[in-house]
Amino acid sequence: MHPKYMRLGVILTLVGLALAALALWLGFTWAPEIKGDDWKAPEAYRILFFHVPSAWASFLAFTILFVGSMAWFLKRREWGWRLHVVGAELGLLYGLCVITSGPIWGAAEWGVPWDLTDVRLNTFALLTALALFLVQGHRTQAQGEDMRDTFATVGMFGFLLVPLTYMATRFWQNRHPGPVVATGEGSGTTLDPAILQVLLLSALAFQILVIGHAMLVWATADLEVRLNRAQMELDARM
Repeated sequence: MHPKYMRLGVILTLVGLALAALALWLGFTWAPEIKGDDWKAPEAYRILFFHVPSAWASFLAFTILFVGSMAWFLKRREWGWRLHVVGAELGLLYGLCVITSGPIWGAAEWGVPWDLTDVRLNTFALLTALALFLVQGHRTQAQGEDMRDTFATVGMFGFLLVPLTYMATRFWQNRHPGPVVATGEGSGTTLDPAILQVLLLSALAFQILVIGHAMLVWATADLEVRLNRAQMELDARM
């Protein structure tokens, strides 16, 4: 990766972190309380300023994983495999953010951190487990086309969990709330405008953070490849 793209990755990552910090600060100090008898722990809703944008960020990461998997499996593009690796690592990171923050809110609001009968909770857990499987596989399995084909196939078919997870509460809502931001007539959106503004700011911050983070992970992987190539050339000369 060209140095200027690495610098851009650093800048985007720092901007994303700064905006995320601002959004979380606003969410915990400026955003109004939620009122209504439907909430058992109204103050606990503030963790959603971190939880929901993390989920959207993970969906972007899994989309990167899917694109990279397709590019490698169908076209044998080296950049596709690199994108596959980047998407898996970011999918794991942001997936873990979701499945650790969600149960904190669930324990306060529902009285239990997890519900094994809720489709959305379980499909997202499977998504995160899939990312963990890929990351561990990349680090422990010997490199080769067969290995790459296997993991790319897992990445492609595993991506089906993304639309399933997104639509789960529309068809099989149990404990998990429906879409936080909905559009269209009769969408049922009741968010206070101030809450919506902070949530959208946090979502933007996390999307910028994913892009910057992806560029840095790509640059790191590129440096590792170049280092390994230089080591092999040095060993051959010796």
